[in-house]
Amino acid sequence: MSRSQKVLIYSGLLLLILGMTYGLWYAVFAEHQRLDEMGGALAQSFASAAAGDLESSHSALHAYGEAKYRYSREVDAHSHWGGLAILLILFGAVFDRTGFAERTRLWLAVSLSASSFAFPLSVLLQTFDHGAWPRVLAASASVILIASMIMAAAGFIYEDSNQRSARLRS
Repeated sequence: MSRSQKVLIYSGLLLLILGMTYGLWYAVFAEHQRLDEMGGALAQSFASAAAGDLESSHSALHAYGEAKYRYSREVDAHSHWGGLAILLILFGAVFDRTGFAERTRLWLAVSLSASSFAFPLSVLLQTFDHGAWPRVLAASASVILIASMIMAAAGFIYEDSNQRSARLRS
């Protein structure tokens, strides 16, 4: 097994463990509180609206939106870490079939691994800071991740076309 394959498989396994550990922690200690917060805010908003207190209703609806924002990002981080981890492991199993030299494959494996960790983490960081830097980090990590996946796909396509050409020549 090449170094690039080891990087992908081991980082995929670590990312899978991280995603599952975070998901378990979130499900046990945080998710129900977040769902209660969302439900309570909606109930308060509807009750205030029924009572004619639109300012309180809007305030409660805003609280619901904030809770939903955090909930979506917390769940997205868990699911993205798990999905990207599986993808890294699958890439690792067949990465020697790309048309790249090992040095390029190693660089690509590190890029895939780092961005697969950084992208969901930056999404999770948005729950703590609604400012620009977590969004910039998320956008940057996703661009690196997408570019790395496109390069990996190109490597698989390039190698496949080389193998077809070799079969046609023989």
